[in-house]
Amino acid sequence: MWVEIIIGAVFFLTVVFIYNSLIAKKNQVKNVFGTIDALLKKRYDLLPNLVATVKGYMQHEKELLTEITEVRAKAVSGRMSDDEQVVLDNKLSKMLGGIMVAVENYPDLKANQNFMQLQRTMNELEEQISAARRAYNAAVTNFNNAVEMFPTNLAASMMGYKAKKVFEISPEQREDVDADKIFKS
Repeated sequence: MWVEIIIGAVFFLTVVFIYNSLIAKKNQVKNVFGTIDALLKKRYDLLPNLVATVKGYMQHEKELLTEITEVRAKAVSGRMSDDEQVVLDNKLSKMLGGIMVAVENYPDLKANQNFMQLQRTMNELEEQISAARRAYNAAVTNFNNAVEMFPTNLAASMMGYKAKKVFEISPEQREDVDADKIFKS
């Protein structure tokens, strides 16, 4: 009889440990995604200032500035899934890179103190977003390992947990930088 009680207690404690472990991993993913979300909100809040500052100088990039404004409006609407937000964030990162490259063609803009401060702030924010993405990917990998590995995969499937996507760079961001195109003036 004692053997059955001990085996039952060990089994129960194992189930509790696995359950709590999965909950902790899921919450870690949520926490880190919340950090990314807060940083992206800061970025979205800076965009109107950036667009307003460069608008007067960058007459040839009006289409890009309009598109950035539209993407920002969609991003702050709050009606997106996490996966849609990741796609939108990748698109916005590419467009911001386009602005920073286009700035090279506008010496007056590069001399504008307001723009220089915004550019420094955006660069710092991009570094923070990059660090948060790395932390998110680590948390997601940890969660996915638990969801896919035995024996935690049994509990995860009963709880309805599925593997999550990591932040990946877009195919455009993987392409080599064309230095001739950037420095051609």
